[in-house]
Amino acid sequence: MATGFGIIGCGMIAHFHARAIADIRGARLVAGFDTVPAAADRLAEATGCKPYYNLKEMLADPQIDVVTIGTPSGAHVQPAVAAAQAGKHVIVEKPLEITLHRCDRIIRECEKAGAVLSTIFPSRFHESSIEMKRAVDAGRFGRLTVGDAIVKWYRTQEYYDSGAWRGTWELDGGGALMNQAIHSVDLLYWLMGPVAEVRAQTALLAHRRIDVEDTAMATLKFANGALGIIEASTAVYPGYLKRIEIHGSDGSAVMEEEDLIKWDFAKKNRRDQAIRRKMSQQQSGGGGAADPAAIGHHGHTRQFQDVLKVIKNGTTPLVDGPEGRRSVEIILAIYKAAETGRAVRLPLKTDPVLKARKTGVVG
Repeated sequence: MATGFGIIGCGMIAHFHARAIADIRGARLVAGFDTVPAAADRLAEATGCKPYYNLKEMLADPQIDVVTIGTPSGAHVQPAVAAAQAGKHVIVEKPLEITLHRCDRIIRECEKAGAVLSTIFPSRFHESSIEMKRAVDAGRFGRLTVGDAIVKWYRTQEYYDSGAWRGTWELDGGGALMNQAIHSVDLLYWLMGPVAEVRAQTALLAHRRIDVEDTAMATLKFANGALGIIEASTAVYPGYLKRIEIHGSDGSAVMEEEDLIKWDFAKKNRRDQAIRRKMSQQQSGGGGAADPAAIGHHGHTRQFQDVLKVIKNGTTPLVDGPEGRRSVEIILAIYKAAETGRAVRLPLKTDPVLKARKTGVVG
């Protein structure tokens, strides 16, 4: 019997979730819920699923085993908790939530209900990311020295004007860092290990009518002693592919979107030539650099498949709740460092109180 999926929040990202589900043998999209009936209707018309306009009614549907949540970032906690309490497994779009308190509540409620929880970071499932992680774990870089995440994207003013939640602390949780660069923040942490300290500056330089940053620069010190940077912007025309750079005493690798453009190690490996040949033949698309809809759904497909395996085997997802929480913690530390002009050490004991959020909900 096919595993039934329900989608909560039927905006743009829901259609990527639907395509991912359609590509998985043994999975089917049962229903979609949105507080805006027209959005649920559009998803239903496109996929043949059942539209729901009442969340409680959808969560009572016995055909639904797993829900994916694609509501605005600051509106993840309520549907995630409700789904867990209704006995559903939960997949949450990035970020898990916009505060550590809310992340912890989702994690706690899913654990209490015995529900599998996964935070969507499809970049971890790209073949190039896996090759880089494999090389790190094998010690091929030697002593890790530098780790960089560079996201120089472009978003028009119309993008921010298209939704009242966009560019707000209350529902977006931040700007170029929390909304766009968080995928790269997650990858950098996954590859380089825990971040011990951050210093940062943020600015709103090219957009109007938003409360958050469109440009951010942070320097990092990792727990292993390596140093790094995070550059994030939605104010770089025309927008360029994101980059992850990992460097060490014995090797370097650079990933541009899904392509490995540098793969250099002091100690050669019999697979190196094949990796270079295979990766050099790839041609990444826009990757969302200028158009948020210009992304593929194959990473989502692989992550959903990972969750289904976990449900079957009783193991842990590659990106579980605590893993999803870590990128939020790093970004909140960067925001605090930018606000105070001082270094901020991690892990954070509690949510930082940011002046920009004093009019919003912090807890």
